[in-house]
Amino acid sequence: MTALSPADAEQLRLAFQRCRDMDGTLNEQLRAYADASRAVFPAYGEAVDRLVARLGGNGGGESAPRPGDAMPPFMLPDEAGRLVTLPSLLERGPLAVMFFRGHWCPYCRLNVRAVVQALDRIKAMGAQVVAVMPETQEYTGLLKAESGAPFPILTDLDNGYALSLNLAIWLGAEIQSLLSYQDMARFHGNDGWVLPIPAVFVVGRDGIVTARFVDPDFRKRMEIDDLLAALESAGREN
Repeated sequence: MTALSPADAEQLRLAFQRCRDMDGTLNEQLRAYADASRAVFPAYGEAVDRLVARLGGNGGGESAPRPGDAMPPFMLPDEAGRLVTLPSLLERGPLAVMFFRGHWCPYCRLNVRAVVQALDRIKAMGAQVVAVMPETQEYTGLLKAESGAPFPILTDLDNGYALSLNLAIWLGAEIQSLLSYQDMARFHGNDGWVLPIPAVFVVGRDGIVTARFVDPDFRKRMEIDDLLAALESAGREN
């Protein structure tokens, strides 16, 4: 099986809505969607398991910045084409730099939605969020509109910034075949099938990483309570 049937795609859409609306933590929602997805599209779930094993065996994401390291600077366009830099954001307070795969990724959509729901608490502690994705501004804008995210969603075209952090990975021919129903070349502006490992770096105002979450299994994300605790701690340290 190399692609989803329209009936299977509809089943996944409904499963996403159920998981999005369920009570529970972010990772409980993600696990529920992963289980539902595997039931509908088992070949993809098995291929992802193999990808995660390959990345884990290669130390995927291990050499990304760690607590105590300086966060490498960036200058990337937001969804409206305005250039945003790391120093300009840090002037306003501690920051969570969050890497997402794309607007098409249901796990990323669940993740962004959970962050949006926590934004009042994040703002109350004087902290902020910026998202980074390897998609063109058309699609970062689409995710921003669909999620209601008030924070910037930056375009890291061709994964230049992700590569500098050792986060960029090639999905491989098997995943490429199974995801062929997605127009990835249009979304990402290239047909390289390279994506970032979803990650979070909490950065203090001094530019030093205070916490991070990097997992080559994109079905797992930093829990919102852990994100809040890390941002609060970064605010106290600076």
